[in-house]
Amino acid sequence: MDGRALAQRIRATVAEEVRTLGGIGLATVLVGDDPASDIYIRLKQKAASEAGIRAEDVRLARDTSEEDLLAKVEELNADDAYDGFLVQLPLPDHLDEERVVRAIEPAKDVDGLHPLNTGELFLGRPRLVGATPIGIIALLHEYRIELDGANAVVIGRSDIVGKPVSHLLLQANCTVTTCHSHTRDLASHTLEADILVAAAGRAALVTPDMVKARSVVIDVGMNRTDAGVVGDVDPGAVEVAAYMTPVPGGVGPMTIACLLQNTVRCARYRRGELAYPHA
Repeated sequence: MDGRALAQRIRATVAEEVRTLGGIGLATVLVGDDPASDIYIRLKQKAASEAGIRAEDVRLARDTSEEDLLAKVEELNADDAYDGFLVQLPLPDHLDEERVVRAIEPAKDVDGLHPLNTGELFLGRPRLVGATPIGIIALLHEYRIELDGANAVVIGRSDIVGKPVSHLLLQANCTVTTCHSHTRDLASHTLEADILVAAAGRAALVTPDMVKARSVVIDVGMNRTDAGVVGDVDPGAVEVAAYMTPVPGGVGPMTIACLLQNTVRCARYRRGELAYPHA
């Protein structure tokens, strides 16, 4: 499943929407100098700029106080130059991630993590949903995967991927099983999966013998090893599955493209073209 090709089409559509809207703005906030977070921010900034989005890269020192970070969030909430923004997670240990996320204006929340946005998703009224879950569903639609009635297994229950993608699959009428680190006999669940989403963050957690024949495998993992970046699924599973996303080149490009889509959505909320629930 070629995430790069679909992502390029989405980014081209975003660029056209940005022109139609007369320009939009996205800010990213990074606290500290975590190497992985730095890479993600650079990719997001580059993609936004290429789509014609005004991109602001806000860098704060690792020892930034919670009060100073919250002040920056409030500043971005009030700044009409930015239609959406995100605070890159994880944050340094001395900062309260939940408090920071709650401080973000929900209609500017491009990561879809604010409780109002997660609550709307839970209730079946998705407004702003994280880019990775949205990207996964877009890939499934692109390859015309039948979701109605399918058995879907999601490995991982993070707020960023596992939980929201489980809700989206449930809303598409899948029968959804969520597995995690306490699941007994993981293979007994994965072997029943018509659609398997691996988002646990453990290299090669899923081996080929754990994959149902002719199933669809979405590998969200981006694990850095001595051998390079690998997924949560052993690459040999491609011989068993009907469709499988590569790592890299599968979900990763879709995440970046769908973040840009969310930025456009925020811009439309702020311009009143779409109705936001608390407005």
